[in-house]
Amino acid sequence: MEHEFWHARWKNQEIGFHEGTVNRYLHEHWPEMAHHGNETVLVPLCGKSKDLWWLHDRGHPVMGIELSAIACKDFFEEAEAKARVLPGQPFTRYIHDDELELWCGDFFQLVPDDVRHVRLVYDRAALIALPPEMRRDYADHLEAILPDQAAILLITLDYDPGEMKGPPFNVSNDEVHALFGDEFEIDRILTNPLEKDHPFAKRKGLNNGSESVFRLRRKN
Repeated sequence: MEHEFWHARWKNQEIGFHEGTVNRYLHEHWPEMAHHGNETVLVPLCGKSKDLWWLHDRGHPVMGIELSAIACKDFFEEAEAKARVLPGQPFTRYIHDDELELWCGDFFQLVPDDVRHVRLVYDRAALIALPPEMRRDYADHLEAILPDQAAILLITLDYDPGEMKGPPFNVSNDEVHALFGDEFEIDRILTNPLEKDHPFAKRKGLNNGSESVFRLRRKN
């Protein structure tokens, strides 16, 4: 899953992973995460998710990281919102109202200073977008760059891999603990079976999939 894979998916609009609406679990469980309401939120591999606008509208400075320039442009155009574009390396920054930024580039190029103000992370589509051999690198990099005060709201998808070829990939509860358990206290808030009208259930024919929501906080 090199960069070209994702660039091709966006170019060809093969973006079945894009929800198109605000995620129900974000809406339901974000109040448990945001104690002050103005914490800076990091959204890795964000695509053009409407979740970023939802977070922004509730007073959070938002920093999305996305590889595809098409996704970044679509994000603002579809919302009829203007953004200043600051070309650079390794990231081109799209900035709206100085409180919502999309950083276009490789997540793995982020350094601790880039995210020093981040206090919350929202991951609905990053971990499950990566194949098994990349998920360890993702977790290690996230742990390395995040400030100690940062907490994570993580949403995963689990299913029989014989029923569907990812992405999105199946990530089990055990794998979440294996990836993050050394650094974070992990609370599984809930696990729900995929409903019949869920996009993955309808489009991919999943019969026994489930979604889980986790809250991760650094160990003392």
